[in-house]
Amino acid sequence: MMLIFLCIFIIIILLCSIRQITEYERGILFRFGKFRRILNPGWNIVLPIIESYQKIDIRTKAVDVAEQDAITKDNVSIRINAVLYYRVFDASKAVIAVENFQYAVSQLAQTTMRNAVGATSLDELLSERDKISTEICDIIDKATDPWGIKVENVELKDIKLPEEMQRVIAKVAEAEREKLAVITKSKGEIEAANNLAEAATLLSKSPGSLHLRTLSTLNDLSSDQSNTIIFAIPLEVLRAFEGGNAGKVINKIVNKDDVK
Repeated sequence: MMLIFLCIFIIIILLCSIRQITEYERGILFRFGKFRRILNPGWNIVLPIIESYQKIDIRTKAVDVAEQDAITKDNVSIRINAVLYYRVFDASKAVIAVENFQYAVSQLAQTTMRNAVGATSLDELLSERDKISTEICDIIDKATDPWGIKVENVELKDIKLPEEMQRVIAKVAEAEREKLAVITKSKGEIEAANNLAEAATLLSKSPGSLHLRTLSTLNDLSSDQSNTIIFAIPLEVLRAFEGGNAGKVINKIVNKDDVK
């Protein structure tokens, strides 16, 4: 009879000792307060009183680094926050080497972010955000290796500038756009002047082409009947009539004007 009760008692103890570890977790087993081994996913036996265990989630975690006040290398006060991605690669170190690894990683990310911003100018921070994020990630990853934690990525989210600095940056951007507009306009004027010079050279080589261009311009102007055209006839047009009686009269008038 006693043997039956003893067997039942042992069975109850064994059933109470079963602990389930899911696939994304690892268990840290302590026996008499000393680390014994890591419990893998599945059912594991943890003897009451003499053994204890602690579960650690080994999935990648996203930590929102709180918004921080920082001063850049060129003494500009900003507010900045980030998001940190990390995972536990050694569950035993994450429990034994540090008291609360989640809190420790968050605090380390805040101080590292402030230090990185302090060593960078505002222009570099705005234009090289990916580079600075990589540098922060490398620093935190190296510091958390003894804790069994792998930092996978750090992304700077928002960079808030003082209102005065925002207005200054807006003025600089506006001035830069105006500069580009003036440069583009001047380049267009240079190209137009070169084209006009080339056209004038071609027209001067062919006297008849100048008359055709003049007639074409008159035709364009006469399309609107409300226009009043005052046209000064150039000497080249008058010389076009040379050879006839009218040409002789015009030639005398022109020669007389030249003498005067």
